[in-house]
Amino acid sequence: MTRAVILSAVRTPIGRYGGALAEVRPDDLAATAIAAAVERSGVPAGEIEDVWFGCANQAGEDNRNVARMAVLLAASRTRSRALTVDRLCASGLAAIVGACHSVISGDGDLFVAGGVERPRGSSRAEAGARHDRWGRRQAQVGPSQTCDDLSTRVPLALHGWHPRVA
Repeated sequence: MTRAVILSAVRTPIGRYGGALAEVRPDDLAATAIAAAVERSGVPAGEIEDVWFGCANQAGEDNRNVARMAVLLAASRTRSRALTVDRLCASGLAAIVGACHSVISGDGDLFVAGGVERPRGSSRAEAGARHDRWGRRQAQVGPSQTCDDLSTRVPLALHGWHPRVA
C-alpha cells in the first residue's frame, strides 16, 4: 500500500483581532505558505500535482477558489490543479486528509494541502461597513448595526449559543 508522508510543514503568523493581518487576504497568506512549503520540501514546483486548501468563509472578496488563487499568487512554476474544501471548522484538516487519500489511492504523488481563514472577510449586512468590525468607523460617525456572515455560516445556533456570545 502506498503511504502518504509530509515533506515539509509551514505555518503563517497568527493574527490578533484588528491587528496587522486584518487586511491581508487569505489567498495571499495561503500563497506565502505554499511557496515556503514547496521550497522547504526540496521538490521542484513543477512536480506538484494538486493543491488542496480548506477555507470555510468564502464570502465577499474571498468568494472564489482560494486554493487556485493562492497557487497563482505563489509565483511558482506549478501548473497544478487546486481544490478548496469547505467543512466549516474542519476545512483545513479535511483538505489534508483528502490529499492523503488521493496519494494512498494512487491519484497522484505530490500534493500541497492546508487551510486558511480570515473571518474579517465575511460579507456584511450594511454596505460600507468595512471598518465596523474594528470600531474605527463607529467612533467617527456613531453607532450602526452590522451583522457579519460568520454568524449565519456556522450553525452553532442549533446548539443554543452564538460564537460571539459564548
